[in-house]
Amino acid sequence: MAGTVTITEERVGSVKAVRFAWTSSAGGAADGTTTYAYNGELLRVVTIPGTGGDQPTNLYDVVLNDADGLDLLFGNGANRSNAAAEQIAASNLGAVANDKLTLGVTNAGDTKKGTVVAYIR
Repeated sequence: MAGTVTITEERVGSVKAVRFAWTSSAGGAADGTTTYAYNGELLRVVTIPGTGGDQPTNLYDVVLNDADGLDLLFGNGANRSNAAAEQIAASNLGAVANDKLTLGVTNAGDTKKGTVVAYIR
């Protein structure tokens, strides 16, 4: 993949928030890996599309992989809306044990933007 991902890791308190602000490449993809490893259950994952000229292609796809390359979203990051923020509830998410997280975005369109936020406890 390519593109760019700026990662903000809030690690204070019992709930951690990892924010991935992404910009896709010409091929519609972006990926990035956290600096820190995380432990715990994913409580919620939010996808926020860019707006205006930065709006991704409708039904773009997101994965959040653990160190073994397995999708912690269990496929629930597929076909995201390009017009509204959406969330994935804890009952549809996995857990991590001392893993760095890698965001992968595909099918977003040329140089489009969005944000993914993962909440972990």
